Amino acid sequence: MAEEDLDKVLEIESLSFSRPWTRRHFLDEMKSACGYPTVAILPDGALAGYLCLKQVLDEAEILDVAVDPSLRGRRIGRLLVEGALASSRKRGAEVVSLEVRVGNNEAIALYQRLGFREIGRRKRYYDNGEDAILMEYTFNLSPEE
Repeated sequence: MAEEDLDKVLEIESLSFSRPWTRRHFLDEMKSACGYPTVAILPDGALAGYLCLKQVLDEAEILDVAVDPSLRGRRIGRLLVEGALASSRKRGAEVVSLEVRVGNNEAIALYQRLGFREIGRRKRYYDNGEDAILMEYTFNLSPEE
């Protein structure tokens, strides 16, 4: 993710979330030593989606991920999450976590297909009183890895 991506990222963010991140929030993630924000770019150069990943030592967390609503259903979100898993593993992560709205069935199904499992809930976490499901992906590392 680069600063020139932010107008489109903020557009997607505001279409995707009731409490969207601000430009400052994305800039802070881009400048963070443990932040790894990335974008998905289509062959025609259009920004299709983004993912913000944070990693501290052997723990990574997906903080924010969204795909342009007009492009959903094309496996872009899956590719972003798979890329986050691969890059965090290369940096030595043993676990990747995230939070998802209990009512976001599409995202929950995607995360489950990729190997995330529910590990807990945050009651009434979101503005509308909806719970957040805490999910975790654990790398199966053999002793020689």
